[in-house]
Amino acid sequence: MKKCRITVMRVVEHKDLMEAYENPMEHACDMKEGKVFIANGWNKPEGMCDSAWESMSQFVLALSHGGENFYDGWMKNPRSAMISCNDGFRPVSFLIEALDEDAD
Repeated sequence: MKKCRITVMRVVEHKDLMEAYENPMEHACDMKEGKVFIANGWNKPEGMCDSAWESMSQFVLALSHGGENFYDGWMKNPRSAMISCNDGFRPVSFLIEALDEDAD
C-alpha cells in the first residue's frame, strides 16, 4: 500500500447561493489553496474535513492499492484523480496523487 498526496487546488464560494439558502456560519471551511495532506494508505489525514474525505476516500483507497486510469483515461496522470467535496455552497477541488512511498 502506498501513501497519497492530496492537494487543495481550488476553493470556490457561491455567495449568491449562500445568501439565498444557507444559515449563517462563522467557520464553515478552513481549506486553503495549496494546502497539502498526506494520506498514509487509506487513513484520513489529520485536519482533513470529514465531508471532503467522504467524497474522496474511495479514490484514495484505490490509488493507495495500485489502482489507476479511472474512467478510461480521465486524468493525464493515470495514478491521480481530481475530486471535489460535496459542499454545494463552497466546493473544494482536490488533486489526489499516488506516491511511490510505502504507507507505514
